[in-house]
Amino acid sequence: MFRRVYLDNSATTPIDREVVDAMLPFLTEKFGNASSIHFFGQEARGAVDKARHQVAGIINSRPNEIVFTSGGTEANNLAIRGLVEANDKYGKHIITSAIEHSAVREVCQDLEKRGYDVTYLPVYEDGIVKIEDVEDAVREDTILISVMMANNEIGTIQPVAEIGKLIRKLREGGKKIWFHTDAVQAISKITVDVEEIGCDLLSVSAHKLYAPKGVGALYIRRGVRLHSQNIGGHQERERRGGTESVPHIVAFGKACELAKINLNVATEHLTNLRDKFENGVAETINDFEFNGNRENRLPHISNVSFRFIEGEGLLINLDLQGVAVSTGSACSSGSLEPSPVIRALGRNDELARGAIRFSFGKDNTEDEVEFVLKVLPKAIENLRRLSPIYLKQTV
Repeated sequence: MFRRVYLDNSATTPIDREVVDAMLPFLTEKFGNASSIHFFGQEARGAVDKARHQVAGIINSRPNEIVFTSGGTEANNLAIRGLVEANDKYGKHIITSAIEHSAVREVCQDLEKRGYDVTYLPVYEDGIVKIEDVEDAVREDTILISVMMANNEIGTIQPVAEIGKLIRKLREGGKKIWFHTDAVQAISKITVDVEEIGCDLLSVSAHKLYAPKGVGALYIRRGVRLHSQNIGGHQERERRGGTESVPHIVAFGKACELAKINLNVATEHLTNLRDKFENGVAETINDFEFNGNRENRLPHISNVSFRFIEGEGLLINLDLQGVAVSTGSACSSGSLEPSPVIRALGRNDELARGAIRFSFGKDNTEDEVEFVLKVLPKAIENLRRLSPIYLKQTV
């Protein structure tokens, strides 16, 4: 039987069976609108409130600081647009990093067209923002700093707690400035604590932690003013209009509950798989580079640039052999340009185009890693034999 191995868990994860069981009743007999005041509506409202507590629990926030959204992209849009629109009298300068997800990067680029000024911080070879660069970039008119907690392509963890301390220091001096972090990849992989981070806004997404697509959340610290981006309803304390998708919210809550319980075991499992894979790559393949800091990173992501090949070609070759991987963010699929994240590390076009992301999940096994390590070297060698540059340097 043809074997398939899924190593693209950073793009999305399969829905956990317990999560499915939790949401099913709200797709059938418990179908009420959570805004209705009768029994059916209040039954749904109770389920939403429970989920709000569960999501708050995994990031150590108050339940009333959680606003449900349609996913991480909407959460990022609400955080950035909502914050600057509500507080633009304090300034129109935004600081972000050069390796943000497109759901942050493209929002900032759009705001530039509307008169805002954006500073894109470098990350250097290790893929990590330097806190000195953050501090140096702050201006009189800086209103928002948005730096992701962990990168979705290379897994590097950013110094978000240090940025939070910087923000508090600036506020003590009387400055009006806020801090947003995209924690979509970090949630369920490492501890995420909004009090330790000191952020004002934090984005999460359900489908990265074994829940359905189409639901996410934005943490909004008490007292932070935002302009709603969804007008037309009083839901979510008038911060996000629209009828709540109760089944998805229930699923999200359950997934957060499970992720919090299983965090340590999951982290150890993912780290073991990733390290086994990377050790195997180092033993069997030449002419490659691991991308990003190899210590301060998420446990489930390994990003590797292979010389003398195109990443897209390797992706297709592996897929034909049953192995699913990615050349970068799934949200950038179809782009012919090298990953801006890999380029931000200082990699040349060859290494940027030869980058592949292997991302592991809780259901992956060591046996699957061994299978991948058997087919990967052969796939790379076959592609390299088609490269005149590779053949020339091997003569």
